[in-house]
Amino acid sequence: MQTRADLLHPEGHNAPMPPGIFISTPERSPGDAANDPFMDDRASNLRASADGAFPTAQKSSPSTRQLALLLTNLFRDLDMPLRIRLWDGDVLNLGKPAGGNARFELVCRHPAAISAMAFAHDPLKIVQAYLRNDIDIDGDFYAALKLKDYLRTLKPTLMQRAAGFVRLLNWSLLEAPKPMEREHVHVVEGEAVRRHSRDANARSIAFHYDVSNAFYATWLDERMVYSCAYFRSPDDSLEKAQLQKLDHICRKLQLRPGDRLLDVGCGWGALALHAARRYGVQVHGITLSHQQWEWARRAVTREGLQSQVQIDLCDYRDLSDQARYDKISSVGMFEHVGLENLPVYFSTLHRVLKPGGLMLNHGIAHDQEGWGQELSSRFINRFVFPDGELDTISRVQCVVERCGFEINDLENLRPHYALTLRHWVQRLENGHEQALRHVSESTWRIWRMFMAASALEFESGQLGVYQILAGKREGGPAPMPLTRDHLYATQD
Repeated sequence: MQTRADLLHPEGHNAPMPPGIFISTPERSPGDAANDPFMDDRASNLRASADGAFPTAQKSSPSTRQLALLLTNLFRDLDMPLRIRLWDGDVLNLGKPAGGNARFELVCRHPAAISAMAFAHDPLKIVQAYLRNDIDIDGDFYAALKLKDYLRTLKPTLMQRAAGFVRLLNWSLLEAPKPMEREHVHVVEGEAVRRHSRDANARSIAFHYDVSNAFYATWLDERMVYSCAYFRSPDDSLEKAQLQKLDHICRKLQLRPGDRLLDVGCGWGALALHAARRYGVQVHGITLSHQQWEWARRAVTREGLQSQVQIDLCDYRDLSDQARYDKISSVGMFEHVGLENLPVYFSTLHRVLKPGGLMLNHGIAHDQEGWGQELSSRFINRFVFPDGELDTISRVQCVVERCGFEINDLENLRPHYALTLRHWVQRLENGHEQALRHVSESTWRIWRMFMAASALEFESGQLGVYQILAGKREGGPAPMPLTRDHLYATQD
């Protein structure tokens, strides 16, 4: 039978401290039961925290030596150097190779951070600790995010041992975790979001897009384009790449003066304004975000395009039954529709498109069929996109075709989105102080983690972003040029 000492010293009672660990906390006197925080019965003075995650007790804290042993055991198989700074200033160097230079430092500001890591069979607890500022990251943020892959694949026996260690820790400093600010506690949950009703979608859109126009302006480009840019060179600025994306879409749709364009999920109006100004089309943009709607309407007035551009607060399901539009664009919107509603969504677009018209759907897909409960899915639905759901591009294409469209072109812009996200993260980090004038620290951290993690998933191929160009058949040849030369020809 394992004793308490076996758990604290799995390699023997007299095992030395692992190499590379620097601590300053003095050891306790051996055998001094009165001073040993692990000899007391904790059952009577433990109490559940607000979310049941962290019990608390009115006792003294464990020694740094004990924490070092816990963390050494937890990260013994980690194939990269890891530096951890504890709340008392002590530093632990862990991982392999021993003595290697860590690319980042994990700053644990509170003992709850250690609990989050030890119970890493649910890495969302670590995410929550970061959002509460119990954990911070100095250095390469992208490298730090890769820790989730290690923590997620720990062997059960190691997890059980870690859990055993945590139960032996002195919980005296483990105060109930600070709750997330109320603005981040999403009230539309479960069935309401899965059904994607009009009301649920409207609340979910407000949850994400109505955070603050000023906040988005601190890290988006000058046109407020919140979707994947198009880089002709990795050295392109974000402003240049976003303008190239707007033009790439307009060229694919073969916009001509007099065309009537429907822009579904028009955001802050960048595509609508560009299409009207450069291609002379009539644009009807729709959005569910009040703040985007107000911004876009002001932009239309400011540019004197009231006779060409109309921006409405409107659900796509409430569009007229008439085939009114020559072209349709939908950029970064269909991820909110819900997988069960995709047939309704694409059928609606097919219905309002004139025969011979073109529809471009620009949206994210992932490498697994359906929308499961992986860490990224749970994080996104809880903190970022409450109604977000993704599928594979092959399944999306099947729905498009079943709804009567003919797919004329498919382009994967995965590398472009990875570059876009890295631009956004850099701008967000550079504008940290300015962003905090408009949102809380935890909101800033949510966006930082969401966008940095997404960049890594686009780089790895777990996520892709696709432009599907499809036409509404009217008999005869498809309304497409024989080549793609029109997409890349130089324009004045």
